[in-house]
Amino acid sequence: MGLKKMEEMTAQEKQFHKMTETPVPGLVTKLAVPTIISMLTTAIYNMADTFFVSQLGTSAAGAVGIVFSLMALIQAVGFMLGMGSGATISRLLGQQENREANRVGSTAFFTALFFGLLLTVTGLSWGSDLMRLLGATETILPYAQAYAQYILFGAPVMCASFVLNNILRSQGRATLSMIGIATGGVLNIALDPLCIFVLDWGIAGAAIATLFSQCLSFCIMLFFFLSGKSTVRISIRSVSRKPGVYWTIIKTGLPSLFRQGLASIATVALNVSAAVYGDAAVAAMSIVGRIMMLIGSAMIGFGQGYMPVVGFNYGAKRFDRVRQAFRYALVVGTAFLTVLGVVGFILAPQLMALFRADDQAVIEIGAFAMRAQCLTLMFQPVSVLSNMTFQTVGRSWQATFVSSCRQGVFFLPFIYLLPALFGLTGVEITQTAADFCTFLCCIPFLVRFFRDLRKEEDLGKAVPAVR
Repeated sequence: MGLKKMEEMTAQEKQFHKMTETPVPGLVTKLAVPTIISMLTTAIYNMADTFFVSQLGTSAAGAVGIVFSLMALIQAVGFMLGMGSGATISRLLGQQENREANRVGSTAFFTALFFGLLLTVTGLSWGSDLMRLLGATETILPYAQAYAQYILFGAPVMCASFVLNNILRSQGRATLSMIGIATGGVLNIALDPLCIFVLDWGIAGAAIATLFSQCLSFCIMLFFFLSGKSTVRISIRSVSRKPGVYWTIIKTGLPSLFRQGLASIATVALNVSAAVYGDAAVAAMSIVGRIMMLIGSAMIGFGQGYMPVVGFNYGAKRFDRVRQAFRYALVVGTAFLTVLGVVGFILAPQLMALFRADDQAVIEIGAFAMRAQCLTLMFQPVSVLSNMTFQTVGRSWQATFVSSCRQGVFFLPFIYLLPALFGLTGVEITQTAADFCTFLCCIPFLVRFFRDLRKEEDLGKAVPAVR
């Protein structure tokens, strides 16, 4: 038993050394690649849903956009507990507080299961009223209901999967997370045409495919914890009874809740504004949303590979490595999204035609909206990395405000103001305007943070001299 513990401690020490001593560019890249693959896989199978469902008609395509806001709400809860526990765990591991890391991970996991079940019961109880509230027209409503009921059944698994995923990433085990998510994603893509067309389940088939894929991802990631491949242990006995642990998780994860929750509200507001111009507008904005999510997911994945590096080194007071990680992530992220922005701008009509080749109105509306959003892609790395940095180091209120800007502070006023001024064009350019304003808002927060980091570093260097 003593030997086993010694081996375990050795593994933990190796992981600590890896996170605090390995050259930063290579470390961030190594952790980011599997995370990017995970995010892209998730975005691709979401796009697969949109692609295959779009073959059923414009109203069916619009229904995916309606239910996406519901999925964003489920994700908001999962991300809050996942990112909150993950960021806390990375700092605890950096401080070599492994037992407390187990406590935080276990508490977040079982809390996620509970909240997911609560969302299932609440969502199924509301039924059609919920779909109308989310922006469904009478022609879209039956498709939205059929799609949403299976998504709601999977809410507990989805919420808990986000927690497991983020805990694995927080300890530098992004490859294990990738295996779970990618396997589920491949299954979803394979099941979509089978369930929708071969078995003739229609739009419900897409939701069933998503449900099965989520369950598979959950089981794979849970296996990694149960088999001892994770440094952090998940156990019902480790669940904390102290309110302070829950508050730490929620406080740290609050930016993610705001970001995802506001994304859900923003999607509802967008659907309601677009619905004025017909099902074609709702479908077009839904398709654009999925395409841009695919592009943005690569940056989110890169940022999530960057987060544990920041958390470990901030906890270990290696502030030089925190600055280095930010600079590297910003340069790579900006270059990457600039290239994707140019490609997306040029190919916008062709990309829209992949989904609804027989509906010219959808193509025209979507191509304009996509080109507008591509113009501000190069600014998104500043916004993403600002939010992730503040969240990881425990600056909760700054992270919460920054995460609220893109689809809350700026998007929500713009989605009502701009269509009133410019009609459908206002709907199409709202996200662009919100993205640029968010970028400008992040700059002073970043300047202040790195100035404070320098002061804290200088103070730490001065302490031995005083003694």
